[in-house]
Amino acid sequence: MPRSSFSGMISGPKVDVIIDLGNPLLNHTVDGFLKIGTVAATRAAAEDAYSVVKKGSISTHDAEHTLKKMCKEGAYWGTVAGVYVGAEYGLERVRGTRDWKNAMIGGAVTGALVSAATNKGKDKVIVDAITGGAIATAVEFINYLT
Repeated sequence: MPRSSFSGMISGPKVDVIIDLGNPLLNHTVDGFLKIGTVAATRAAAEDAYSVVKKGSISTHDAEHTLKKMCKEGAYWGTVAGVYVGAEYGLERVRGTRDWKNAMIGGAVTGALVSAATNKGKDKVIVDAITGGAIATAVEFINYLT
């Protein structure tokens, strides 16, 4: 029978959340979704907090708008991160190796899927796939240097 669990730990500036859904692919995907989704929601809140401070007051409408924006941004970027992390981890398992090629293919797949969901044409999907692969590969190479 499947079981799941959740635990968290805060030690200094690093926050580590461990999610056990019984499947490593799901664990990595949900972890990526939660981490990046939280960052995106926080960014949206900070952006709107600045505009509230600048305006000098907050209304119920402003608070509702901020909450909706946080949910929308968190869900969007969390989904993008979940797709990328899941694709990269899946490739690692299928290929049996962890290298920059997994990041490149995972980034390309993620870029293509996100672009295809927006219905902006096949040329845009191809460009976004190339961009996603290039960015993910560059990040992998930078991580190897540090």
